[in-house]
Amino acid sequence: MSLGGIRDEAEIRGHRRTYIGALPGRIIQGIKDAGTVNPVFMLDEVDKIGTDFRGDPSSALLEALDPEQNREFSDHYLEVPYDLSQVMFICTANITDTIPSPLLDRMEVIGFPGYIETEKVAIARKYLWPKQLRAHGLEDKKIVLEKEALIEIIKRYTREAGVRNLERSLATVCRKLVRQVAEGKKIKSQVSLSSIGKYLGPRKFTSTIAEKKDEVGMSTGLAYTPAGGDIIFIETALMPGQGKLTLTGQLGDVMKESAKAAFTWTKSNWRLLGLAEDFGSKLDVHIHVPEGAIPKDGPSAGVSIATSLVSALTKIPVKREVGMTGELTLRGRVLEIGGVKEKTIAAHTAGLKKLVLPKDNKKNLIDVPQNIKKDIKFVHADMLEDVLKVAMKHWPPKRQVRMSRPLPRVPAYLTVN
Repeated sequence: MSLGGIRDEAEIRGHRRTYIGALPGRIIQGIKDAGTVNPVFMLDEVDKIGTDFRGDPSSALLEALDPEQNREFSDHYLEVPYDLSQVMFICTANITDTIPSPLLDRMEVIGFPGYIETEKVAIARKYLWPKQLRAHGLEDKKIVLEKEALIEIIKRYTREAGVRNLERSLATVCRKLVRQVAEGKKIKSQVSLSSIGKYLGPRKFTSTIAEKKDEVGMSTGLAYTPAGGDIIFIETALMPGQGKLTLTGQLGDVMKESAKAAFTWTKSNWRLLGLAEDFGSKLDVHIHVPEGAIPKDGPSAGVSIATSLVSALTKIPVKREVGMTGELTLRGRVLEIGGVKEKTIAAHTAGLKKLVLPKDNKKNLIDVPQNIKKDIKFVHADMLEDVLKVAMKHWPPKRQVRMSRPLPRVPAYLTVN
């Protein structure tokens, strides 16, 4: 059952038989068509149900999906209770935000992460490419798509959780080949890496890679997006001022709060960092996350922001091959985050050699592919100091605590003999 755009409650409960053209609801019709009392129902796009004056279909689903109530499901057309307790309902949705809370409470939510690069390569080689060759009449040509060319399409021409744009790109390549056949030109038996630009044009995306040298005031963070993992750079600049904190890069409210928490931690730990007691009132801090056109949010950048800020204040460079992620508290604790698998794969693709994760995320490494575990060294941190020991080029800093106001010198003529 496709539920996208359904607005009439009668689609679920059926019409009363007093109306001309009355029909049972789609659930009862589906059981009749299946010919069994215990079928599996796939309710597609349950997050796109609408409501209007004809009723609320999502409210009608409350009874159907609740195993404690649907033993006596009421269909208006049947006018007798019907037992749905043996039916298995599977609902699909892109997001859970638009599903009403009472309906979501009756479901067990199973999240599916996006495909990683190796999975996309396997899907494309086994299914998508042969499918497009058949659809364009090129099956007898036996054209081979090289693996390097396929990886180029995945990395540089598509950025998504699924494979729809990948399939469209492969279809574009096939159409160009078909045109060459129609024009009487001889086509090659292989689509190589060098020919992808000719078929698909300039690259649409660039792959972020690690910096070439260690930088002061720049750390490497990890992000989780609907299209998979990615790495982000956090930049911090200091200037004379009055303790103002500026945040740029189109950051969300949660990420801004993470930056404020990092700034507060550095000010409260001035002794550990070897700074003046009142350094926070004499400096303006500007924290920027590049690619400002892309909105960013979430608490997992707290550790990266704090590391970048500490590096700028202590003038100690951050190791370029170290990536980090984790939520930061005011006491310096590193809290658990999500998307470990996707972030780890992005770090491996970018060429990072060491990854700092929260201690509580150690259990999530079971999902990380084995070949990536061999190439990356994982460090699990409980406190921010554990992160700084790994990320900074040398640690701890020289503890030269300077007084905020020097003691006045006593004039010689006031000296008491």
